[in-house]
Amino acid sequence: MTQSEKERVVIFDTTLRDGEQSPGATMTHAEKLEIAGLLDEMGVDIIEAGFPIASEGDFKAVSDIARASVNSVICGLARANYGDIDRCWEAVRHAAQPRIHTFIGTSPLHRAIPNLTRDEMADLIHQTVSHARNLCDNVQWSPMDATRTEWDYLARVVEIAIRAGATTINIPDTVGYTAPAESADLIRRLIAEVPGASDVVFATHCHNDLGMATANSLAAVAGGARQVECTINGLGERAGNTALEEVDMALKVRGDIMPYTTGIDTTKIMNISRRVATVSGFPVQFNKAIVGKNAFAHESGIHQDGMLKNAETFEIMRPEDVGLLATNIVMGKHSGRAALRAKLGELGFELGDNQLRDVFVRFKELADRKKEVYDDDLVALMRSGEDPENDRIRLQSLRVQCGTEGPQQADMTLLIEGQPHSTTQTGDGPVDASFNAVKALFPHEARLQLYQVHAVTEGTDAQATVSVRMEEAGRVVTGQSADTDTVVASVKAYINALNNLVVRREKSAPGEDRREVSYKYLS
Repeated sequence: MTQSEKERVVIFDTTLRDGEQSPGATMTHAEKLEIAGLLDEMGVDIIEAGFPIASEGDFKAVSDIARASVNSVICGLARANYGDIDRCWEAVRHAAQPRIHTFIGTSPLHRAIPNLTRDEMADLIHQTVSHARNLCDNVQWSPMDATRTEWDYLARVVEIAIRAGATTINIPDTVGYTAPAESADLIRRLIAEVPGASDVVFATHCHNDLGMATANSLAAVAGGARQVECTINGLGERAGNTALEEVDMALKVRGDIMPYTTGIDTTKIMNISRRVATVSGFPVQFNKAIVGKNAFAHESGIHQDGMLKNAETFEIMRPEDVGLLATNIVMGKHSGRAALRAKLGELGFELGDNQLRDVFVRFKELADRKKEVYDDDLVALMRSGEDPENDRIRLQSLRVQCGTEGPQQADMTLLIEGQPHSTTQTGDGPVDASFNAVKALFPHEARLQLYQVHAVTEGTDAQATVSVRMEEAGRVVTGQSADTDTVVASVKAYINALNNLVVRREKSAPGEDRREVSYKYLS
């Protein structure tokens, strides 16, 4: 079967909505627009840009993404009430191709939340989907927790949503409960038995709580679903969502048994994976399929020998297919700007002249400290230089005293709102002393939940990438930075998290919680 003969599967990316709901994964407005632009460029059919009713920040992000979209349908999420749907339409209507996505929980557990009877919920579904369709020709409806909803009730409400005007019916495995055979059978049965099912597109939305999100999504496609909902790197609530890169490459590599195609330019996968990891603060695990650092690495002697003779012995896809270079050209202190620009371009970073000058200075500083600068070093370098100039807090200087004889001490100067503030603090080691210094200069009640260090490359001169996660009053933020000095990287990551916390404080709307799932009667 040729590529043109394969059935088309629509890719619906929800990185900016479901992915951003991961605790601590909040992105800035500019970052959301950037990620949306990358998704648009790589061929994503539908971008779920956010939950417009959640906050003014979400509304503005969805509105601006809608205005900027070139190719993708722009979708917003709305609960089953008129206020949510109207607000959603107000945000997405600026898109050339807008979509309203409205949902309600239909399983027994979720019906208990709004305390609705089956009949009351069915009536609410009819009214709200009809209202959405009166505003927009492209309406998606989801019965949340569909895989734990009684079959007779699920079939009933799907039919109601179709009759009310829904053009896409999404079947969410909200808590990652189902298994592949069930996933395929559920879609197949809905299409076969629900009146009007042949007139709409069925979608699948799977979570990874049991590690089966990608398998369940592909099974649903085999059962007749023609839209897959997913996120970059599998970012999402709890254990995450179906990973876009896994679905797309599975369809590409195993086209012999899955005769489907998508519009995704797979050569752009690595670039957007790295970017999402950076802006979300969620690093990709080394052994993650497709985009992990070790996905195309071979250490075993047998594997290495096989790779040298024929790459296909131990690789089922080419690194180039996902945007990786087949070779890893080493940069060093003698490399020039043109080489740096070309190398960064290969890694997915397009720099203007002014930005290149700044990066080149930091590259030379790094090259003077390291014998060799590898691709991963350059990616970390780009990450560490992305703190915006208008950050409230910036590190100006740091000197630490550590060793077997105490006290361990940090002398620090921070620029807070552009003004220098200095202190000297002690602690249980240099990192603790440094964090105490930051807290003394910028008092806060945030609790450190995670502190993680890993080396970007090998050797004693390797860059350390540090990730921190902090929580304050229910707001979870992350920070990340890289430096050959682990303590400096730690402090910068800590400060990065605090700057993100300041943004979260400003964005939070009183009385609203973007993660709250509550339902209201029509208003």
